Amino acid sequence: MPTAVIIGAGIGGLTAGIALGRRGWTVTVYERAPELRPVGSGLAIAANALKALDVLDLGDRVRELSRVQGMAALRTARGRYLSHIPEERISARYGDSVVLLKRAALQDLLVNALPPGVLHLGTEARLMDADRGLVEASGETLEADLVVAADGIGSPARAALFPSHPEPVYAGFTAWRALVSAPGRFEATETWGEGSAFGVMPMADDTVYLYATATVPLGTIYPDDRAELLRRFAHWHTPIPHLLSLLDPAHVIRNDVHHLTPPLPTVHRGRTVLLGDAAHPMTPNLGQGACQAIEDALVLAHIPDPATYTATRLPRTTKIASRSASVARAVSLTSPWATTLRDTAMRLTSCLPMGLFLRSLDDPLGWTPPQ
Repeated sequence: MPTAVIIGAGIGGLTAGIALGRRGWTVTVYERAPELRPVGSGLAIAANALKALDVLDLGDRVRELSRVQGMAALRTARGRYLSHIPEERISARYGDSVVLLKRAALQDLLVNALPPGVLHLGTEARLMDADRGLVEASGETLEADLVVAADGIGSPARAALFPSHPEPVYAGFTAWRALVSAPGRFEATETWGEGSAFGVMPMADDTVYLYATATVPLGTIYPDDRAELLRRFAHWHTPIPHLLSLLDPAHVIRNDVHHLTPPLPTVHRGRTVLLGDAAHPMTPNLGQGACQAIEDALVLAHIPDPATYTATRLPRTTKIASRSASVARAVSLTSPWATTLRDTAMRLTSCLPMGLFLRSLDDPLGWTPPQ
């Protein structure tokens, strides 16, 4: 049986372990963290990633753990609607919509789908020779038919494969994420202001996923992230002030957003491939980071030749990352006249016939898994 070593047990690495195992590979997944903690908050799984998970017989379970989001209504800080797409129109066009669940719930589902003994926690694996598939772990040198580097945005494997390629750069904004318990009915919305945005995403069990972004200098420190969110967004439209009042400061996550530009020339060398954020870190504006990692994993299992994997995945992920960066630039506009022009353009676009409007989603959502 062919052997695969996977470096990193994030969403992409775990999915790759499952997908390769289902295709007859002997798989070992190494994760340097001693335990997989329930980090993160909410996670959007769009129609394209649900199709990939269906191939692995995991899609229905993800849907059971989720709440259907559809596409969020887009609003201004004062509450005016800029666009809205009915969920049923998305499902009719793409066979599925977008669902929301806790990142920890998806992580647990993927871990439990791995065969026993595959996942090795507290073990750092280091790429030694990409061409020969050599990896060092626990003081041993292992040779694999395939090495999958799913070691995240700061990927040491990517740096080893492409030492002269620029590292991910600051996208110009920081992002906050949090989960709050909020009984009641809330509309899924994303609101755009001047250089900032706020998302309200209802989930299962009366949980609401909140996220916010703001254009700030790299490395800006806030002694109290909850207080900063209140300062920036408490005067925005309802129910944003109410939901912010429910925030637990200890559960607010913030990170400066980085993405890779220009894209890598290839995502493989020899027997080694890059997957997920190691291959194509992107801004979160299309909600496709985890979705593209899941796609990567399924395609790799069906096309384990590294060169063909690059030829299949790199054009698609480059296009998705570029579109996400374009949306990020629009959200990050700080000039009042520029944001007014942006909002007007969004309102006019939403007046197009629904079929034309939906075509803008064909690239991310219209993907078909390999058979």
